[in-house]
Amino acid sequence: MHLAPRFNHKCLQTMADSNVRWAFNTRKWFPTLEELVKCITYIQLEEKNRIGRFFFREDFESSLIGRLMMRKYVSEVTNLPYNEIFFKRDERGKPILEDPMFQHIKFNVSHQGDYVVLAGSTELEALGVDVMKMEYKGGKELSEFFRIMNRQFTSNEWQTINQGTDEYKIKMFARHWCLKESYVKATGVGLNLNLLRMNFEIKQKTLCRNEIVNDTVLYVDGEKVNWEFHEMLLDDNHCAAVAMAGSNTSKVKFRELEIDELIGNGLPLLHEDIDYCKTYFEKKKKS
Repeated sequence: MHLAPRFNHKCLQTMADSNVRWAFNTRKWFPTLEELVKCITYIQLEEKNRIGRFFFREDFESSLIGRLMMRKYVSEVTNLPYNEIFFKRDERGKPILEDPMFQHIKFNVSHQGDYVVLAGSTELEALGVDVMKMEYKGGKELSEFFRIMNRQFTSNEWQTINQGTDEYKIKMFARHWCLKESYVKATGVGLNLNLLRMNFEIKQKTLCRNEIVNDTVLYVDGEKVNWEFHEMLLDDNHCAAVAMAGSNTSKVKFRELEIDELIGNGLPLLHEDIDYCKTYFEKKKKS
């Protein structure tokens, strides 16, 4: 049951600095029961129910952090308190704000490996983000894995990926996959877009921490698209990509958040549920 009324249209002036990139390292987070109980009160009931169904702790954590990131971002750009922000899902299952007056607020969340990331803007036409851990733990040989994934990349992309050491190949594979996912998420077409129609031309072959690479070019059906892609290393093992359409594509580096930043200004939507949160500690870990 919600503890707050529906939207209160007061103080809705959008902040000027709305272009953000956030990252949260879940491997550094060891929630206590008290902390988890508080976090769960800051999300909607349907979100709580969905998160509770995850089998592994890591999936529970990543999904929860993603929802808290979304709420923090929207709160900052609208000045609405946490308990007056309500999300729904569009026809493709993508989280969007319930109130149509906020449709200009673009945000996208991704999680993989140790990180949850959010990209947000109130000025872009479209926005998508993806994060990848640059490792391969499959049971097959890397060459066999690449053979299976052959239909996901163009011949030009494979030429870029499949050269150098195995470590280089894995990193370049992750970069290409991250770029494709960011674009697919930004356009909202999902699996309806054949990935072979997309050809990414990566010019700078290495990524660095705290440095944005933005000279990668995308061709769709052989035509160059007027999009910009920003890539960056979050650490030595994770890369992130942001796909953007619009005029304000200024470079913004990812900033790592701590849990206190996500919940410090929170106001509860739900009652505390200690029994629900105890089930988190009974869940298995992936590793």
